[in-house]
Amino acid sequence: MFVCESKYDLSEGSGVYTGDGSVDIKGKPVLKENTGNWKACPFILGTECCERLAYYGIATNLVTYLTSKLHEGNVAAARNVTTWQGTCYLTPLIGAVLADAYWGRYWTIAVFSPIYFIVSTYSSYFF
Repeated sequence: MFVCESKYDLSEGSGVYTGDGSVDIKGKPVLKENTGNWKACPFILGTECCERLAYYGIATNLVTYLTSKLHEGNVAAARNVTTWQGTCYLTPLIGAVLADAYWGRYWTIAVFSPIYFIVSTYSSYFF
């Protein structure tokens, strides 16, 4: 039987390293004192709150905007709104599959952030 010897004491009772096999960017075991903090939690909650406010603020008025300002018919405006809502709910699933199976979360964010910026800049410019 092959036993891998490590210079790190990774046993459950050691208490210095996480016992779940987590490693840092250099491949070394992660210290418990460097994990589990809630420093990012207010930023995540704030971002999600702002995103939900923006989504529902736009969704409630979008049909009215499309019919009155852009002079679309009711059917076309409703179709465009439901397409927009479906896209808003499906694109995170596509990103999750790409992040989990292929690219990882950092590369997924790095690839889609410029795309998001370009699309949002040009859509606000044209509309």
